Amino acid sequence: MAKTKIASQLSKEAYSDQTKYKAMEVAMAATENINQPFWECVQNYNDRIEADEFCVVMVIASDPLVKNLMRRKFYCWPWLPSPRPNQTVLLFNKKLQKFTKRLWVLPNAITMAELTEPSLIVDPAYKTMQKWSKAFFKGCFWEYVRKEHKIDMLSQEEYFKLHAEDLENTRKELIKSNFNEANLNGTEAFDFSKIQVKDMEHANAPIS
Repeated sequence: MAKTKIASQLSKEAYSDQTKYKAMEVAMAATENINQPFWECVQNYNDRIEADEFCVVMVIASDPLVKNLMRRKFYCWPWLPSPRPNQTVLLFNKKLQKFTKRLWVLPNAITMAELTEPSLIVDPAYKTMQKWSKAFFKGCFWEYVRKEHKIDMLSQEEYFKLHAEDLENTRKELIKSNFNEANLNGTEAFDFSKIQVKDMEHANAPIS
């Protein structure tokens, strides 16, 4: 019976791999079968969130132990999460039991910065990502997203300010429901441990 390779073994193979990978091919592979973990995350949180709509968040993060391993982390949030690089946020409707909006998709930090350069002309496919990135650096991200999608959902900070008098009870309810961004739900290995930035053609090109 063949043994499953552990992350450290895959990492070692990555450094010895001389294959050149195209950024678009990597992006297509990254989004393959992406619906399943989003739905699994919804199923884990669906009964714990009372609101009719909530955010389903995916963050791509580096592994703390294996240098060239990336992980996709999923969690649900009853308000708009703070925007950050390598983040995708969808809006889920409980009554309809479906995703109704793609609120935003932010690339890595370097690409976000490049997208905000005044002289940069991007492909139409990346125009929306460019607008999100500009709103992020201007400090008006939530306002822009709400106007774009015609929603009125509050951010976590705004929610706590609005419910300041009942803040202690709100926190107790969140703890009871296990809403803790630091304890992200549904973490899974991002299946590109073979791929490093130095091995990618056009590594800094924005990818939808």
